[in-house]
Amino acid sequence: MTRPLAPIGLYDSGLGGLTVVREFLRQLPGEAFLYLGDTARLPYGGRSADELVTFNREIVAYLASEGAKAILVACNTSCATALDAVRAESPVPVVGLIDAGARQAARHGRRVAVLATEATIRSGAYVRALEAQDDAIEVVPLACPHLVPAIESGIWEGSEAEAIVRAELAPLAGLDLDAVILGCTHFPLLARAIQGVLGPRVALVDPAVEAVRELAGLLAGAGQLADGSGEAAHDFIVTGDPESFAAQASLLLGQDVGQVSRVFLQTLELAGGRLIGAEPTPVAAADPEGRLDPASISAA
Repeated sequence: MTRPLAPIGLYDSGLGGLTVVREFLRQLPGEAFLYLGDTARLPYGGRSADELVTFNREIVAYLASEGAKAILVACNTSCATALDAVRAESPVPVVGLIDAGARQAARHGRRVAVLATEATIRSGAYVRALEAQDDAIEVVPLACPHLVPAIESGIWEGSEAEAIVRAELAPLAGLDLDAVILGCTHFPLLARAIQGVLGPRVALVDPAVEAVRELAGLLAGAGQLADGSGEAAHDFIVTGDPESFAAQASLLLGQDVGQVSRVFLQTLELAGGRLIGAEPTPVAAADPEGRLDPASISAA
């Protein structure tokens, strides 16, 4: 069944996925979306693989139950640890970032560094994806655990951002790199500082560009692209504080994101406990004030 007017689901642990939303709005301005930021469980980078698979199953089940026609996992850590699991169980198509980023980077040369969270680097997902593109590619993986906390604290540019980036990227000094993959969706927010440290010759690769292109092709092939005839709704939900997220998201996207709703972790857990492979079952709606009627959960 085609549902071209249904929203596309996107999710991340916090603000980082909004860099994917920014690219989404550039390439697919007529599409509605529902973005979920799991800010109550941020950051994902130090979580175990089992925890991450559980979180991702819950979120994908929730977004599907809210009517998403497809889901873009706007989090590299989630893609590295849980993408195969959620793809196998999701009732709607799920698109990731890592293969997309590897395809982009391979076009720039054969010496590629990957900046990512500890969990993403530990998974080896980018190394495998790059070697699948070209087994002669030399991959330099670098975990950058201090960048996400800085970004979530609002440190995106200026001397403080540059100092943090320079310290984190010190292991790359002197390497003759062709490209650097921004292997965490938070990292494009530090692109100016990262480029300044690496120099202008090194290509910075944002996997969101290719991932959104892949999503658009998938939807077009299935006859699910919106025709652009109506105004596309853009809804934001978080598991933590809606007000602080709304302020930072509005700044990042350069437009007022409006009211941000909150969904309780209990609701996500209930969604994840359902049979994900079955037809999506309605889950209690997120409430702008963070309230939830327990009766609506048990009835759903």
